[in-house]
Amino acid sequence: MATPSDAKPTYIYKLIPTSAAPPDPLPERLPVSDLDQTDGFIHLSTAHQVPNTLNWFFKDHAQVYILRIPYDPVDENIKWEDPKAEVCGPRGGEGMFPHLYNGFKLGKDEVESVQLWENGPGGWDSVLQAAEAWLVY
Repeated sequence: MATPSDAKPTYIYKLIPTSAAPPDPLPERLPVSDLDQTDGFIHLSTAHQVPNTLNWFFKDHAQVYILRIPYDPVDENIKWEDPKAEVCGPRGGEGMFPHLYNGFKLGKDEVESVQLWENGPGGWDSVLQAAEAWLVY
């Protein structure tokens, strides 16, 4: 799954706890998490980063919503930064995350699909294997 740091992703992903479940159908704008509001941007992950994001921030969650966002339409509003937006770097480089700076606009126009993943007895690994075809860089 190695990808050059300058390769443009096909999709980027937003992970959302079930306590903030996205409405169906998706609205124009989803509610903004406290973390995103405080930081001033929407935290996203590439397909390569989703496993660590799950294991770090959602390891104790039974379920998580994963929103798949086509990259090209939001490219102009993405900055590649470390998790705290302190360092800019190459696209997709190790430790560089896609942060969406578009006035917190994430909804039906940006999100291509949504999946609900369930954490298994062995953690997220079995879910990630099953979702391999959907989780695309």
